[in-house]
Amino acid sequence: GGGVPWQMAPAVLITTVITHLFGGSAGREGTAVQIGGSMAALFGTWFKLEKADLQLVLTAGVAAGFGAVFGTPVTGAIFALEVLSIGQIKYTALLPALMASLVADVTVSAWRVHHTAYHIDALAKTPYLFSNYISFDLLLLAKVIVASALFGLASYVFSILVHEIKTFFNNLFSRKWLIPFLGGLIIIGLTYLIGKPDYLSLGIDAQYPGAITIPSAFHAGGSDTWSWFWKTIFTTITLGTGFKGGEVTPLFYIGATLGNTLSMLLDAPVSLFAALGFIGVFAGATNTPLACTFMGIELFGGEHALLFAVACFTAYFFSGHSGIYSSQRISVSKIT
Repeated sequence: GGGVPWQMAPAVLITTVITHLFGGSAGREGTAVQIGGSMAALFGTWFKLEKADLQLVLTAGVAAGFGAVFGTPVTGAIFALEVLSIGQIKYTALLPALMASLVADVTVSAWRVHHTAYHIDALAKTPYLFSNYISFDLLLLAKVIVASALFGLASYVFSILVHEIKTFFNNLFSRKWLIPFLGGLIIIGLTYLIGKPDYLSLGIDAQYPGAITIPSAFHAGGSDTWSWFWKTIFTTITLGTGFKGGEVTPLFYIGATLGNTLSMLLDAPVSLFAALGFIGVFAGATNTPLACTFMGIELFGGEHALLFAVACFTAYFFSGHSGIYSSQRISVSKIT
């Protein structure tokens, strides 16, 4: 699509800030991507670009928004190409998208904006099955595949819940202003029920010592067994009842905490599985396994690139054809 009209960019920004100020469980990349696409559309209007050229500029705008928010310029470029349609990537816009994403990332860095740093602990150097013949641990690989299938299912549940909650409340109320009002009350009630604010807002910065956050999920004991479930509920209600914001950072939270839980069940490295969940749930929810593989490399380093790819493509397969972007087309079925 063409993103939101350029006149809507300030409104999207303001409403996203309001969502965050009042504790809504939402991200920020959706807003950045929309603003990037909107500014690109405005640029296309000014210069009266033809349809093909306008599509290139829009793709570059999306890449710039994504790459700048997360400090992942290569991921931003590939994401902008891959997210348009499931199973098909058109590389015509790759160079403009990469240039735009790089410039956006450099611009953000010039303003001394720092991105959250994540770290995967070094794996213990112990003998494994057929270690004399192959360079990777088959048992660990099997555990990654099992966990990644669950990451994909978590993505599917998230996508379905957001769409179903939107549909339910739109059918229930004719006065649309009542929907976010009720959604806010539900979030407040759930927060009091749980007794802690861990599942509000982005989930990156700890509001108190011992709070469950994305960084804490990379350590043993840094997440509760059901943290991923509660973040799913909080986020789907927030977005499904009309609050503005992105889905990606909450998906990172869901994935990292689910990875933390599964690492305990599968007797696997905690930080590695938190990282795999981080990118795997996102890959399944957005149907962008290639971009998410690069995201793993840009955020966590290239040592586990093979496992990143296995996690992202497995989660992508098990997430079905649902996704958080309703405008995403299905070009090639995952089954055939």
